[in-house]
Amino acid sequence: MPTDSEEIVVSSLTKHYKALRAVDNLSFTVHSGRVTGFLGPNGAGKTTTLRMLLGLVTPTAGTATFSGTRYADLDQPIRHVGAVLEASSAHKGRSGINHLRMICIAAGLPPEAADEALARVGLTPAAKRKFKGYSLGMKQRLGIAAAMIGNPRVLILDEPANGLDPEGIRWLRDLLKALAAEGRTILVSSHLLSEMQQLADDVVIIAAGRLIRQGPVGEVLGSMSGDSQVRVRTPQPGVLTAALAAERAGVTTLPDEALLVTGLDAAKIGHIAFTAGVELHELAGERADLEQVFLQLTAGKAGIR
Repeated sequence: MPTDSEEIVVSSLTKHYKALRAVDNLSFTVHSGRVTGFLGPNGAGKTTTLRMLLGLVTPTAGTATFSGTRYADLDQPIRHVGAVLEASSAHKGRSGINHLRMICIAAGLPPEAADEALARVGLTPAAKRKFKGYSLGMKQRLGIAAAMIGNPRVLILDEPANGLDPEGIRWLRDLLKALAAEGRTILVSSHLLSEMQQLADDVVIIAAGRLIRQGPVGEVLGSMSGDSQVRVRTPQPGVLTAALAAERAGVTTLPDEALLVTGLDAAKIGHIAFTAGVELHELAGERADLEQVFLQLTAGKAGIR
């Protein structure tokens, strides 16, 4: 029986479809009390992995468990694991609250669980509105409400921000962080890398069905820093570029006409500019963001084979 603190453990998970290796000997752990971003290019095997976690696809080899227990062996799984693999699907003529109450009946939950779940995702004002009148963002919220209805310790979401406006994305971020702070285990698949950098504590990056990198976001970003990058703005970019090139620095002109310099630190760049008589308006070190690291790690690793 799973404990209150549940971890997701994927061990040597493999799925073959004839000649296609959708997931290839994949292993990682999702820790409780943290939000883990599950990242990869299209066709990397993310959705197949999530479906194997939830018992919807049978692995060719390996295991996917919740604190040592397969999803199929969980007692009352709705109370342990909540999941949204696509925008909520419901009868178009049924209201949001009735959709959730039907889930309660099927799962043996008290009807007030539906009201509590709807309130948690901010849909109480639309409780009696029919599903066919819901926007995509509202359908996403309803799906999350359905996933939360059993008050599970684990939440698995596949592209939950689809259809959400900026306010909705911020709401989702705050919700998931709050759930993790309660000690829950949160696994989120998303292509919104800038959002994942703000949301996730850890990341698991896969490509072509294989693990590429995993760990805390800060460690993953730090491990891929490579040469230092410094952002420079000057009214004399040509003069400064020539002076930096003479020191074998890499210089890239950015869309806003600032220069991105690699191979030299800010102090050295400032000294070169002073010696060349170049006025500087900006001189700031830059750290690689999650998008840059993701693209670097997955470059040349096709997701679809």
